[in-house]
Amino acid sequence: MQIINSDTPVLVDFYADWCAPCKMMPPILKQVKDKLGDNIRIIKIDSDKNHVLSQKYQIRSIPTIMLFQKGEVKWQNSGVMQASQLISTIENFTN
Repeated sequence: MQIINSDTPVLVDFYADWCAPCKMMPPILKQVKDKLGDNIRIIKIDSDKNHVLSQKYQIRSIPTIMLFQKGEVKWQNSGVMQASQLISTIENFTN
């Protein structure tokens, strides 16, 4: 996952197709991207298809959202968050 090593913060959404709360995240992530633009990259990772990554980052429940910058985990949260909370959290860690 070379992408997480960039200077630009990367928000990673671990999800699964069968997970009902995970289905709530795409419009929230779109709002985050619309607000933060090029200041953030957002990627989604299907935890069922990426067992190695899920184990590496100890994903125990989904959705789990992680914020990386320069390869480091800056923040992690499990469960659905509102876009405003997520934007505020990202800005706290990246400003």
